[in-house]
Amino acid sequence: MDYDTPMVTTPSDIAPRSKADTLPRAAVIGAGGWGKNLVNNLHEMGTLAGIADTNADHRRLMAETYPEVTPVADYREILESDIPAVLVATPVATHYEVVRNALECGKHVFVEKPLTMDRDEAWALARLAESRNLILMVGHLLLFQPAVLWLRDYLAGGGIGEVRGIHQERLGLGRVRAYENALWCLGTHDVAVQRFLLGDLQPVTLRVNGQSILQPGIEDDVYLHLEYPGGVQSHLHCSWFWPERRRGLTILGSEGMIQYDEIRQIITHHRKGVDKRMEVRDNGSEVVYNGHGQPLRLELEHFLQGVADGTPIRSDGRFGAEVVDLLYQATELLRRAEKDAVPYP
Repeated sequence: MDYDTPMVTTPSDIAPRSKADTLPRAAVIGAGGWGKNLVNNLHEMGTLAGIADTNADHRRLMAETYPEVTPVADYREILESDIPAVLVATPVATHYEVVRNALECGKHVFVEKPLTMDRDEAWALARLAESRNLILMVGHLLLFQPAVLWLRDYLAGGGIGEVRGIHQERLGLGRVRAYENALWCLGTHDVAVQRFLLGDLQPVTLRVNGQSILQPGIEDDVYLHLEYPGGVQSHLHCSWFWPERRRGLTILGSEGMIQYDEIRQIITHHRKGVDKRMEVRDNGSEVVYNGHGQPLRLELEHFLQGVADGTPIRSDGRFGAEVVDLLYQATELLRRAEKDAVPYP
């Protein structure tokens, strides 16, 4: 098969929609780094109503680029306005306070991942949003990648039979952090994806290994292993101290194997396996999906559409809290493993 000609194209139900005239106004809190992308997308969608940032240079740039909006230094000015929704892109250490204040002021909230670094705080925010009947959405961007949506449906339809194992890689050189390890920084994406693909399945066991190469106490290289009911296992390797950039997902099934190349946005179905007689079968491979890598607009439309008409949120507060809970437990296990290590021989 010609690998440049995909067998399946983007389904109509996940294609970008044009609903700017029905979407509510929203403001961005934190306009540096990724926040600039949120501002730009809201501007293009015609829904940008406010910007808050403590950095004077950021405010100056925003005022020059988007003269129709006057940036403010104190985000509480936005919370006191009639703007119904806010998007939070501040440092993760500030998420709990900013999101809590926004919810208490009656705002629907989109916050970049992870929701918090503390599981108790994450669950508190999820419950607060539910108690106020407000939307809390966590920006797990890959859940809005068309290829991931397509893959979820393909697996649910038995495309490779029963899922037996999941292998993920998120590797590269750089993006080193001093306040979070590689699992929190990089693995958050992949934990969210595997939980999304597996639906209601909850892990029953967790194992994790990590190595602090560059800074004591900050794991630069982490392996996370989860086991789900029925024997399904997942294995994630994430590192910011790696010679080449890899973004991959391989899923092993009873009737075949599938690989998702996140960089190229290609999904390949390998019609291969081992039968009951332990004999290898190989019926070739083919590209079954070739998508695009621009999920941010889809993600923001999803949030604002939920604010407008109550559409269920794919990555709501509970989903975000579950991801934080798992990462928190994995990090605690890493700390205990360091203390429990014994000399050998």
